Amino acid sequence: MSAATDPAEPRSFESALGELESRVARLERGDLALEEALRLFEEGVGLVRECHERLDTADARIIALTAGTDGIREAPLADVGDGSRS
Repeated sequence: MSAATDPAEPRSFESALGELESRVARLERGDLALEEALRLFEEGVGLVRECHERLDTADARIIALTAGTDGIREAPLADVGDGSRS
């Protein structure tokens, strides 16, 4: 059993995203039988949900790390890294 299918060791976000991209590429070719296409689509939906959960977890970690006594300072992307502070 590979690490990607071993429930004791969850796959990385990048691995799940790569698997999703592979399934999408196969579906986009359009040369699959209906049942195979449905199977790949179903697997893809599961991978999308897995990736979304991982992104939600990462977002929560970022919020926890950046939350201060005054809350989180949000800035447009153009302001990030330019040294300005409010």
